[in-house]
Amino acid sequence: MATSFQLDSLDRKILSILTENSRTPYLEVARECRVSGAAIHQRIQKMEEAGVIKGSQIKLSPMGMGYLTCAFIGIQINLTTSRTHEEVFTKIMQIPEITECHHITGKYSLLIKIYSKDNEHLKQIVVEKIQSIPEITFTETFISLQEGFTRQLPTLF
Repeated sequence: MATSFQLDSLDRKILSILTENSRTPYLEVARECRVSGAAIHQRIQKMEEAGVIKGSQIKLSPMGMGYLTCAFIGIQINLTTSRTHEEVFTKIMQIPEITECHHITGKYSLLIKIYSKDNEHLKQIVVEKIQSIPEITFTETFISLQEGFTRQLPTLF
């Protein structure tokens, strides 16, 4: 990622439009920004190359797919070898219900976000898939009662 890349007002406006709806056609973005479609295409390409834009995707609703429980789990790892952390990370990546994994500081080595169909399903994943990984010495689970909000970084900073 190029650290010297600077967003200008047009870049910010493009990002503002696309973060609202990433499926907005470039020509519609161009009309709103009062520039050509080619200019939008070039700007987006430059922002992708600079690492400002990281792909585009359809966001699935876990609840809409029947995953009613969201939880965060702190994971302690036995750090007896230098490869242990990466081995655990690789095993965690293979559990499809885990949607995020962060390497963190403090009491835990990893913090994961997980979706399950219900609490019984969550217990099954924790006990049978996560705690069965030999290098994991301790987990602590925090069930989310409700997501307050989720958002992108603001484009007008």
